[in-house]
Amino acid sequence: MEIFERLESEVRSYCRSWPVVFNEARGSYVYDESGRPYLDFFAGAGSLNYGHNNPELKSKLIDYLMSDAIVHSLDAYSTAKRDFLETFGETILEPRGLDYKVQFPGPAGNNAVEAALKLARKYTGRETVISFTNGFHGMTLGALAVTGNSMKRGGAGVPLSHSATMPFDKYMDGQTPDFLWFRSMLEDSGSGLDAPAAVIVETVQGEGGINVASAEWLRGLQEVCHEYDMLFIVDDIQMGCGRTGPFFSFEHAGVKPDIVTLSKSISGYGLPMALTLFKRELDVWEPGEHNGTFRGPNPGFVTGTAAMRTYWSDDSLQKATEAKGRLIDRRLRALAEELGPDEAHTRGRGMARGLVLERPGAANVLSSEAFERGLLLETSGPEDEVAKLLPALTTTEEELEQGLEIIAEAARAAMKAPQLA
Repeated sequence: MEIFERLESEVRSYCRSWPVVFNEARGSYVYDESGRPYLDFFAGAGSLNYGHNNPELKSKLIDYLMSDAIVHSLDAYSTAKRDFLETFGETILEPRGLDYKVQFPGPAGNNAVEAALKLARKYTGRETVISFTNGFHGMTLGALAVTGNSMKRGGAGVPLSHSATMPFDKYMDGQTPDFLWFRSMLEDSGSGLDAPAAVIVETVQGEGGINVASAEWLRGLQEVCHEYDMLFIVDDIQMGCGRTGPFFSFEHAGVKPDIVTLSKSISGYGLPMALTLFKRELDVWEPGEHNGTFRGPNPGFVTGTAAMRTYWSDDSLQKATEAKGRLIDRRLRALAEELGPDEAHTRGRGMARGLVLERPGAANVLSSEAFERGLLLETSGPEDEVAKLLPALTTTEEELEQGLEIIAEAARAAMKAPQLA
């Protein structure tokens, strides 16, 4: 691994927790170059909801590439884009009563967020965007301005402005009525809060620690937005594409955001791709006003179309995801009870779950112990206090049980670790 140490930047991150060289991946497993398998409860940080090298998607991609079909096209029309848009409209938008225009802003989630913020400001003529405690929306400057994590914000090197932070659901431990502070700031001409263009929110904060907003809180937030003429933006980059059960994570709340950002698993295959969706009347862009070289990812269109046709033509995947989520929840709750109420508790929805460990550093030790036992698992939360589970939605119940048993073993070992004594 000397070449990585010598040439790759110190900014590298995940490889420090998983110091092996990977070279194969199938389904819910990745393999290092010695052939050792690792059960993957990371899934590309949510980019591989349908598993590694999904055969249904891979065959369509190979056929497309072998036909010498166009790969790079910026925003020119292509057959792959047409198929994707037709399938997305028929399979995802129309059944949910969503009349969204689709923008291809660039290859990554931060591109989708930047486009959403720019569009909200252009449409409303206002500058301030409201975000929420522990939210995470990306590492570019606009996205960082609406991100809560101080370490990530500190990397900007410049002031992050035109944003304001409000408490996320249950941030005040239920002691303060929802939106009391937010409404007070909006109503008071002396609060110093400029009239906001929009709010941006995750329904489940992934990087923030698997913090789940209730349906009631989300409906209340939408109501505040409507009352004060703010646009309601849902960042569904990590929790969309079925991660919580339904295709969009906000469906259970009965809300209809003005703008939605998608990336990660929208291509279905781990290929770079992002979408910004918005209500038809918000489409006030001038041609080329927001663009980029890699906003016509035809291979991603192909695999994304295949994913929708394979998994979203009915509700089978949603039901399976919800059932597997309940299985994970039961096992994690049992583990938290075993460890004790002062040591652990759980959070999550669908197949986005977290085991919160109260001792500083315990989740990192658990993750390391899990890796030694053949399981890939990351941590999240402001202090990395949450062992975060994002297994592929196609992970079998047997694989889930195997991984959850490894987590239990790793947690028990972590509680005995000398550095946590």
